[in-house]
Amino acid sequence: MSSLSLTIATRESQLALWQAEHVQHILQRLGHQVSLLGMTTLGDQILDRTLSKVGGKGLFVKELETALETGRADLAVHSLKDVPMELPPGFALAAVFEREDPRDAWVSNHYASLQDLPQGAVVGTSSLRRQVLLRALRPDLDIQPLRGNVNTRLRKLDEGQYDGIVLAAAGLKRLALDARIRHAFDTDTMLPAAGQGALGIEVRSDRQDLLDLFAGLADQRTWQTVTAERAVSRCMGGSCSMPLATHGEWKDGQLWLRAAWGDEANPNAPLVSAQASAAVTDLASGDALGQQVAALLQQAGAQVRR
Repeated sequence: MSSLSLTIATRESQLALWQAEHVQHILQRLGHQVSLLGMTTLGDQILDRTLSKVGGKGLFVKELETALETGRADLAVHSLKDVPMELPPGFALAAVFEREDPRDAWVSNHYASLQDLPQGAVVGTSSLRRQVLLRALRPDLDIQPLRGNVNTRLRKLDEGQYDGIVLAAAGLKRLALDARIRHAFDTDTMLPAAGQGALGIEVRSDRQDLLDLFAGLADQRTWQTVTAERAVSRCMGGSCSMPLATHGEWKDGQLWLRAAWGDEANPNAPLVSAQASAAVTDLASGDALGQQVAALLQQAGAQVRR
């Protein structure tokens, strides 16, 4: 393929810029000319309310999609867990890159783990998924909202507003903030969100040149895994306004997919869980596995959000 001149649309947070620059360097090594278009999204501007109350994580991608639509940018780099489960018409995922650590991380200046917290301690997170999982582990804790980029959240912790906070391990590692992680929750304890730790490349669906370019750069196993995870969420009507966790792991050549659903109307109700496995070999079979697990969740009592 001949050299291309490309513009990447990206949010302007430190983590989003790291992700965009990571993709920029990959493309530059292939001989392409790549610049960044920094943008502030509505999701970055609204910090006084939880995402579930203002429109969900799609608020982080709409402005970037507009830049793609108008030709101001050629591609957008997203944390895949921020991408709506169904893209608008005219857009496509061109690739998913190899996944970073998908786990949730415990960050605290005084307590080495969640179990070390005293009764009534204040824990920060704005994720409904994390809220219900934390309550299942420690119903005595005071779970409080926490918005902002990674550094803002860490600052609020350091100011003493929280006894501990839960963040994605991937973001901390990408920003070389590994030392702030006191404990990484195993996936049996805190099941991650669909796509957590993975980067996705979004393009206009009519950009066959970019679809061809990224086809050779994608990590197929990661893409198959997150396709299965995202299929669970899509079938459940999932967004950040639903306490839904789903995570796939490869064992003996099979993809094992687990999911857990919480009732937002009754956050103290027991979680509904389901799992299944399959010999996933492409995106279609990954999607089929996700649909199967979503059906099992519904059979166990989980309710679809329409």
